[in-house]
Amino acid sequence: MEPLDAFSLPSELLLLWHAHRTEILLSASILLACIQLAIHWRGTRSKAVLTPPLRSPVDEKPSLLARQQLAEAEHYLSSPTTLSSNTKAGPKRVTGVKRTKSSPSDAPTNVVETIQPLVFYFSLGGSTKAYAETLQQFLQTNIESEAKILRPIIHDLTAIDYDDFFISPPKPERPNIAHFYILLLPSYDISTELENFLEHLNETHHDFRIDTAPLSGLAGYSVFGFGDGQDWPTEEKGYCKDAVEVDKWMARLTGRKRAFPLGIGDVRKDAGDRLVEWTVGVQAAMVDIANARGLGEGVPGSGEAVESADEAEIDDEEDVDAPPPAKKQRKPIKRSQTSDLEDLKAPIPVDFTTTTKAPKPTAPKPMVPVNSPTHTSLTKQGYTIIGSHSGVKICRWTKSALRGRGSCYKYSFYGIASHLCMEATPSLSCSNKCVFCWRHGTNPVGTTWRWEVDPPGLVFTGMKEGHYRKIKMLKGVPGVRAERFQQAMKIRHCALSLVGEPIFYPRINELLALLHGERISTFLVCNAQHPDHLAALDHVTQLYVSIDASNKDSLRRIGRPLHRDFWERFLRCMDILRSKRYQQRTVFRLTLVKGFNVEDEAEGYADLVARALPSFVEVKGVTYCGTSTSAGAGLSMQNVPFYEEVSAFVLALESALNRRGLEYGIAAEHAHSCCILLADRSRYFKPSAEHGGEERWHTLIDYGKFFECLESGRDFGPEDYVGAPTAEWALWGRGGFDPRDERVDRKGRPKVVEEVGAGVGGT
Repeated sequence: MEPLDAFSLPSELLLLWHAHRTEILLSASILLACIQLAIHWRGTRSKAVLTPPLRSPVDEKPSLLARQQLAEAEHYLSSPTTLSSNTKAGPKRVTGVKRTKSSPSDAPTNVVETIQPLVFYFSLGGSTKAYAETLQQFLQTNIESEAKILRPIIHDLTAIDYDDFFISPPKPERPNIAHFYILLLPSYDISTELENFLEHLNETHHDFRIDTAPLSGLAGYSVFGFGDGQDWPTEEKGYCKDAVEVDKWMARLTGRKRAFPLGIGDVRKDAGDRLVEWTVGVQAAMVDIANARGLGEGVPGSGEAVESADEAEIDDEEDVDAPPPAKKQRKPIKRSQTSDLEDLKAPIPVDFTTTTKAPKPTAPKPMVPVNSPTHTSLTKQGYTIIGSHSGVKICRWTKSALRGRGSCYKYSFYGIASHLCMEATPSLSCSNKCVFCWRHGTNPVGTTWRWEVDPPGLVFTGMKEGHYRKIKMLKGVPGVRAERFQQAMKIRHCALSLVGEPIFYPRINELLALLHGERISTFLVCNAQHPDHLAALDHVTQLYVSIDASNKDSLRRIGRPLHRDFWERFLRCMDILRSKRYQQRTVFRLTLVKGFNVEDEAEGYADLVARALPSFVEVKGVTYCGTSTSAGAGLSMQNVPFYEEVSAFVLALESALNRRGLEYGIAAEHAHSCCILLADRSRYFKPSAEHGGEERWHTLIDYGKFFECLESGRDFGPEDYVGAPTAEWALWGRGGFDPRDERVDRKGRPKVVEEVGAGVGGT
């Protein structure tokens, strides 16, 4: 047979197709059917493995075939041999179903249930080691009843690898245990291992490979420093400098988990006593953490004090623990024309206390209901609302004093340390709408008490609890001094001047008795619009009356009183104050507002002083708060007098008083508060035994004697509890800033305090 050529091949294939086409078509159909069956079977298998049956609940159990296939798939995926030999790199495929409800297995595993204290120390001579062992023994003895706190473990900083403890927290022995670092550090004037430790903390903070706060897993930390107050009396000269630096670095590395303020002790004086006090506070902080009460993160609305604002304004290279939170822009408050009729500049010409038609009696309501906008606004400003009409708030000077940055003018004038003082009020309502009020015009107003009356016990207890709660929240604030923090947990003074009118409270005398019962002094401020209440007032440590103007027209423009007979009420209060001058320490409080009550009004104020004869006259420049309420009343920064202008006014007032034969002189000043004190020379300028019989101003109060007189039940007057001579640094011409504290600027840097004013030792 001859081979086929290229042209005969197609004809041969055509003959084969015609001869066997039936078999070929049948075979192709069978092949296609097999392919379709294989594709269908593979799709059914995937659905059985990955999803529940169609139209079934999410948690329905898979069929037996699906469970077998799922088990095979899991075995396949979990086999190391299979993974290494057959898997390909690529994205993982998620299998399973979505859980819609939490289960016990979903519970967080980072809840702190147990605290493990770790005590780190450094010592050259062994004294700090002895302190560490004493601290360990103290904690072990006092926490035996606290099952949530384990036995402290001691570590010598020279015997550990820093990477094991100060790059990340050590791994706990079991879940839900968190470590608490306690560091005891002396300071030396030579190079020691502490320099390497500080360098390690520095490098850890700036290492880009390490998280910003690598020690944030700690439950908290606290540092105590030992220094030599004789050879290195200040931090700049080396006193506890290493402890201060470590405290700052630990704040950065832990994400601000300072559980208790930095403690310091002088090894030549009181190191042991200070360490014991500090340890008690650290122990209490650990108990709070173990019981889920937290560390404390600051108090919103506690004031924008220069002394306390450095944290929010320091650059990244300054001493700041963490980036400051972004400030939220305030939205303008939209008010209708009838939302606050009492916010007009002039008083409403209606006497709410006397009307021709007797109103129908209505059930009293809460002054500040919990769900009201007033309650919300005051709470945002930092107030703790007590019951239905009282409040308490941390003064910005309290925070300043806790950090050793100075107390308010009451310390210079009367010996009241701000960190021992509580600022509160039993009545949030007021009968004035003063143009300079920094309470943002959010407190209620009224001329008569028409609300519920909370019992004095509830008010007193709520004040203390609210104050202490806010103090505890300040323990993590940088710079808070441990010894002052401890002292602040015992209230010694109460300024009843927060907002509103304290004597408006119908049971004010019962509240005063509760305060005095715990030996808490009372400074009460009223606005001279409630003469009957003022006349019925019992003993207070010092009684203030706000004198906002020297004549009727000025008082209408500045105080904006609601009473139609406001001037008559004001003058009656002057007469009542005069009748109490030998029973109470009485004070005129003048707030100077340029353009309102400064120009040519010294003579008018002198007439009022001659009528009431107060023990003291405080003159203070207005503080502008920048609120919409102030702007609506026509108040701006141009109305804030300079200290030189306040000084000039005081000198003019002193001359006007002397021309009337009144023996008032300038006794003290607090330049930082723009405040100057005049006192009755005939009563408070007398020989001083401490100065060899030389005459000195005695504006301070002997609080112990005050309570002795009060408890004796006999009649007594202001002269019976006059205190020690006014401090030299507080006298007129000395500035009035306590030299034991440190004045700082907005960046937290020391600020030089210059002596201002004129005269030394009084005029």
